[in-house]
This record gives sequence, structure tokens and C-alpha cells, in this order.
Amino acid sequence: MPKQPTFSISERKFFLRVIDVMVVIGTIFIASSYLDFNYFEALDTYLFTWLFTLIFYLMFFGQVFEMYNLKTSSSRYLIVRSIAMTTFFTTVFYIFTPIIAPILPQNRMQILYLLVTIFVPLVVWRFLYIGLIFLPKYHKYLLLIGDSDELSGLINVIEKKSPDSKIVGYISENKIQDSDSLNRFDVITDSIHSIIRKHGISEVIVSKCNLSQSAKIHNQLIHSFENGVPIISAKQFVENITFLVPEMEMQDSFYDYISLSRSHQSKLYITFIRLFDIIGALLGILFLTLSLPIVLVANSIANKGSLFYFQRRVGLKGKNFIIIKFRSMVPNAEKDGAVWADKNDMRITKFGRFLRKTRLDEIPQFINILKGDMSLIGPRPERPEFVTDLETKIPFYAIRHVIKPGLTGWAQVMHPYANTIEDYDLKVRYDLYYIKERNILLDFKIVIKTITTVLFFRGN
Repeated sequence: MPKQPTFSISERKFFLRVIDVMVVIGTIFIASSYLDFNYFEALDTYLFTWLFTLIFYLMFFGQVFEMYNLKTSSSRYLIVRSIAMTTFFTTVFYIFTPIIAPILPQNRMQILYLLVTIFVPLVVWRFLYIGLIFLPKYHKYLLLIGDSDELSGLINVIEKKSPDSKIVGYISENKIQDSDSLNRFDVITDSIHSIIRKHGISEVIVSKCNLSQSAKIHNQLIHSFENGVPIISAKQFVENITFLVPEMEMQDSFYDYISLSRSHQSKLYITFIRLFDIIGALLGILFLTLSLPIVLVANSIANKGSLFYFQRRVGLKGKNFIIIKFRSMVPNAEKDGAVWADKNDMRITKFGRFLRKTRLDEIPQFINILKGDMSLIGPRPERPEFVTDLETKIPFYAIRHVIKPGLTGWAQVMHPYANTIEDYDLKVRYDLYYIKERNILLDFKIVIKTITTVLFFRGN
């Protein structure tokens, strides 16, 4: 089988961004040359500044409204919705941006033309992408090597988290249950190199490999690697597609795997984050002040009782602090002791459910951020009663306390709800991934995903 061109997830997202920019800018130039569209003057000195501003808004709101989410990009309905929202907000923000965008035209129809020159080409191009490029022949074809037990879990993760990957087969001493659709190869009769060439394998994933033919397999892998075939460990592959610490790393060897991000030792990064926290907290407190009368009135009608509640939480280095939130449950909700909130918890009032869905219940925590108890981004702070239990049941749970807890965080935007040990275990692995990879780019990604969570009402 001839080897087909493939795109990794990051390559596919980069490809989408580049073509989005090209089709929008190209359509603007065509419309300016051949149609009655003169919002942009082709020979104007500030043309590149105007276009750069437009691209910035397009990329920013495209990220917010999930235009570069591969699941969204593969659905015609979802991508049209996403493009519509992105186009609307890009246009609105653009026309009201002074200096670095063209002045408002006298003919207001030019604004409508701008909206159309963004929306139409993006929809046409993305439909072409779904019909022509998002095809199986462009997917990544994988060969798995390792123990059957390890590969079984790996297959489940790949099927759920890597839509552009197709598992061709595997090499293992034992057959994997429920894997009849996959080829089981034998390196005694077929070399790995011939398997790769015959089946168009684009990447080899190697898990724990205590096989009787290990030496032969390793030699053949080296030969394939020398011929340009990408070979990656199962642990690294899982981390790349799930953005969390793989479950297989949550054992004694974890300390060989994790090292705190260099950002933890960077004074420049730490100073930037504290400055970011202070500015964000001041803006948040201003929003809190403006929204307080509305919340107060709604609370008195649909959530009778105190407006705020105060609760002890575990923060940096395991020290306790008092968190401030808008109350979302009935008064005396925990008169019988601390209990995890359920997704459909009857203790949550109707207005409280709205506060949680929109994340408005978290707004008072900007006061905690300004005080320095919390940061804008970090693991969510838990209650001491729960922490004691979780530390005994989830390996390395306490590592979360090496940084300040956050108003939002990687675990919250990737897996917003948790009310079981299994859910908490998953969220801890997201938190550990953040602690391991912490950097400004990841922080920015969390901010964008948080905005998306609020706009699409994905809060708890």
C-alpha cells in the first residue's frame, strides 16, 4: 500500500488556521477589486496594520468559538454555527477598534459586505475540508507494539481521543480481546519494515515490550527509525492526544517522569503571573461591584438566604484559607456534614444552578486572588475534609499544592465536573499535566477555554 500524506492534530489545526486566513484575505482583495467593496483601500499606508488586526480578531474569536476543535471542524452544523459566531464578533470588534482598523465607512452596507466576505468563504472552504480533506486516507495509520494488557487500554484511548488516527494492527505475544478488526502481526514471519511498507504505517507506538522477540523487535525498530518512520512511546502518545498525565505514569516511577516546569523557577514568569492576577482581580472586582445589585435582587427572589458563603479550602503548600463564593445551595445544605455535590444535586437552587452554569458563583473569588490566596489559573482548591480522603486514594494528589489554586485551570476546562473518585483521579492527572507543562501559552489557552465554557454554559 503506498504511503498516504497524513496530518497530526497540531498540523491539522495549523493547516486550518493558515487556509482560513488565506481565504478571508483573498476574498477581501477580490471583492475590493471587482465588487462594490471599498472598506479597505488597497494602496493605503495602513493596509497591513488593518489586515493584521482583522487576522488577530479572526484567530482569537475562532479559538473562543471552537473553529479549531477537530470535532467541530468535522461537523457541518457545528462549524457553520462556530463560523457565524466568529464572524459576528470579529466584525463588531473590528469596526469599533480605533486607529489600527479602518474608520467606519459612510455607507453602512460596507459593514455587511465585510461580514459576508468573512462568513461565506470560510463556510465554503470548511465544507470542502469536510468533504475532501477530512477523509480516512489522510488519517494517521498506527502500528502498536507491546504487551496485550497495555495495548488494550491504549486502543481504547486512541479510539476516544484521536479521531484522525486509525489502528492498522499490533504486535504482541497474546491476542487482544475484542480486537478482531485489527491485524495481529508476527515478527517471525514478517519484518516490521515490511509491515510498515505493505500497510502504509505512518507511526509506530511502542508500549511496555517484554516480549520473547524483544531484541529482534528493537533491532527492526532501529532500522525503521533510520528510514524515517516516526516511533513514539505509548506514554508520550497518550499525553500528546489527551493532554493529561497518562494513567500508566501514576506509579512509583512517577518521579522519573515529572519535573516541575521551568516556569516555576522563572522569576519573570512568576512576576508576570502575579501582575496578571492583580489586573484580572481588579477587573473582576469591578464586575462584581456592577453585577452585585442584580445578583442581590435575583437571590432575594429565587435563592432566599445569605448572598455569600465562606468555606475553608486547602491552598498553596497545604495551608488553609477562606474562599468566598455566591451561595448556590439551600441554607444549611451541609448540616449533616460535608458531602460532594452531585451533578443534579437537589440542594442547588434554580438561581444557584444558573450561577454555576455561567460560573458567576465564582466571581467573589477575585477578592481571594487580590489577597494572594489564589491565582487566576491553577488547580481548584478543595476542602480539607475531602483532601484528606483524596490523598489516600489518589497517588500524588498532594502535588497539586505546589502552586496556588486557581479560579480556573486545565482540569476545569478539560473535565469540568467531578463527583466520584474516578472523576477526581482524571482531574488530578490534568492538574499534574499543567504543573509539568506550565507556561504562558498554556495559561492563555486556559483563558480562552474558560471563555468558551462560560459562553456555552458548560459550568457545573
